[in-house]
Amino acid sequence: MLIAVANKLIIPAMVATKFPDFEVSFTDGKTMKLPIRVSDRAVDSDKSSVPKASLVCLSFRASSQEMINSWSVPFTEAFRKSNDVHLYQVSFIDSWLLCRAPIKRLLLWTMKKPSHHESKDTLQQQIVYSFGDHYYFRKELRILNLLTGYIFLLDNFGRVRWQGFGSATQDELSSLLSCTSLLLDQK
Repeated sequence: MLIAVANKLIIPAMVATKFPDFEVSFTDGKTMKLPIRVSDRAVDSDKSSVPKASLVCLSFRASSQEMINSWSVPFTEAFRKSNDVHLYQVSFIDSWLLCRAPIKRLLLWTMKKPSHHESKDTLQQQIVYSFGDHYYFRKELRILNLLTGYIFLLDNFGRVRWQGFGSATQDELSSLLSCTSLLLDQK
């Protein structure tokens, strides 16, 4: 049963909403803020490290990982040679116990993947984790169902230019890839 479908067209920049900032943790314990975007402040001059397009895949429960994969695997294949695209798979962990410092460190340590051989891909793909209460973050993005995966295509200003959720259909994937290409072609 299909409840809703993903966007078919890119959301115009003038009406696109900003993706809310949030902190993520890598398995080595380092943290960073997402999304990476061109800053409004003139002092931040390094725009070369800001991707033209970022795909942010949100998973609130382990059961939605297959849904996320239905989007991220074809996306990675299509843009693996692009250094202007980033892909972030974010797992949200909201359990009070798992968010405690010693448990959190142990959890991140156990999720470390063995390092694999250098790939010829230039696409930056990161698997990260966000700990804590995400109620206001979810509210801002209108995320109600925690059992599904959510996909957001962001431009270099951190605006949501396309979104989808659940498992990808072929039409939705075509739309995502086309919208990503449009963002990459923009000056």
